[in-house]
Amino acid sequence: MQTLTYRDALRRALAEAMTEDADIVVIGEEVGRYGGAYGVTKDLIQTFGPDRMIDTPISEPAIVGVAVGAAMTGLRPVAELMYVDFLGLSMDQLANQAAKIRYMFGGQIGVPMVLRTQGGTGRSAGAQHSQSLEAWVMHTPGLRLAMPATVADAYHLLRHSLTLPDPVVFIEHKALYARKEQVDLAAPVPPWGKAAVRRRGDDLVIVTYSRQVHFALDAAALLATAGIEATVIDLRTLNPLDIDTLRAEVARVGKAMVISEGALTAGVAAELASRIAEECFDFLEQPVVRVAAEDVPIAVSPTLEAASVPGVAIIAETAERMVRW
Repeated sequence: MQTLTYRDALRRALAEAMTEDADIVVIGEEVGRYGGAYGVTKDLIQTFGPDRMIDTPISEPAIVGVAVGAAMTGLRPVAELMYVDFLGLSMDQLANQAAKIRYMFGGQIGVPMVLRTQGGTGRSAGAQHSQSLEAWVMHTPGLRLAMPATVADAYHLLRHSLTLPDPVVFIEHKALYARKEQVDLAAPVPPWGKAAVRRRGDDLVIVTYSRQVHFALDAAALLATAGIEATVIDLRTLNPLDIDTLRAEVARVGKAMVISEGALTAGVAAELASRIAEECFDFLEQPVVRVAAEDVPIAVSPTLEAASVPGVAIIAETAERMVRW
């Protein structure tokens, strides 16, 4: 067991993978000499040099486009975008090229790249730097999507992503980088696409991912003091989606809540609620409830920012109402 931060786990995963595979290169703004906007690639240039830690101009389309081309020609690039909010600038390269190349070439060629970026609230970064846009990625066939909540998953999911034959979008929550946990990196690794049951109870199932896992666990601990025991499922990846674990837990309990930091309308929470309703209709005692972000731009004000996305209090309050109905 060792104590690592989320940031350290990501750096370690990159360093180990780059040592083992000389075809892995990192491409992005300030990933080399500066060490990345959030310090994940700090000092890696000293080990791997500027030919593998490649600083680029400020052009997200160029970063992702170069990564797609490099992946098609045999490299395994890791493209870093400073904020998921800039994903829109590179959606042609990502959604129309990386996601579709294997299909368009009849399986003869793939795009084994990882797009690392970060999203979410918690740093008062304003409406253009605080969004949760994973629904854009989840909606696009051909893109894998990982969103680790724990330090161990940050390490293992990134390591696994760097072995896959197709593009992976790897979204890190900006509020998790400094989170410290005791981890055993030698422990058995869950299969790719397998959700984790972080807590088990018989009154309600809470389904979520990324930072909201920790809010859900804190809410579950609070609910336990009121005699309500909740199951908390950490999805870990949104594509593939582990519907088997969701089905089994919801069928066992009969009540389900889904939580997302993305906007409520047409978001990940809507897809999860729909899938659970379809798969578990015969077992549900009441409709699936969504708890998600308000349909508003994220405010700079810390108070307004926190009020616009799910937190421990609203999760616990909603769960108690569901159970007491």
